[in-house]
Amino acid sequence: MEKKSEEGNPFDAATWDLLPDYFEYLPRPVQINVWGDSSQGIGEKEAIRIATKLASRFANISTEILPRRANYPYYPVIGVFDRQEQGAVDKGVRIIGLPSGYQMTSLVAAVQAVSFQGTTLEAKSRIQLQSLRKEVKLELLTAADDEGGTMLAKITFGLAVASPFIRTYMIMTDSFPVANLRYSVSHLPHLVVNGRTHINGVVDEDVLLKQIALTVK
Repeated sequence: MEKKSEEGNPFDAATWDLLPDYFEYLPRPVQINVWGDSSQGIGEKEAIRIATKLASRFANISTEILPRRANYPYYPVIGVFDRQEQGAVDKGVRIIGLPSGYQMTSLVAAVQAVSFQGTTLEAKSRIQLQSLRKEVKLELLTAADDEGGTMLAKITFGLAVASPFIRTYMIMTDSFPVANLRYSVSHLPHLVVNGRTHINGVVDEDVLLKQIALTVK
């Protein structure tokens, strides 16, 4: 029988028991910012609960709950920041929508990518990124039941942290199917580079870096 979560805990007990393996010994502190309004829907309410619960449980995780912004079309928006003495530093890591199902793993990947400063990527990839000088926007369209999305999320979050020119937006299309319609997506995961290069399915770091290079050429 599936263990139930404790009252007020957004995680089921089995997931909660596993989280210390990922978050107890983070090398650098992170801050999870949530933009949203708990009165506007279950997704925003649960995203706030998740961030607040993680911050209360793990010393190297803090959180800040922020109001909706006029330039954000979808909510909640979750950003994972590098928490430094002078304040939180934006590493270009965003999750749009409530990360449920398999994508809870993607939330873990986002936190680890920021805390480990992008070293979750292969060394070869980090070296290649040093020559990047043009802005890159990665939009990863995925869903709660899309296991492949977790693998691509780990890579794309790592790319954002490793390069100041890359920003990654993981979009939960369960909540925002209009995102699929916008890009005529029929298969997940689906990655869009700078709004024009489309990648279907899971690819490795080398293939993705080559596609980025071709897009910004």
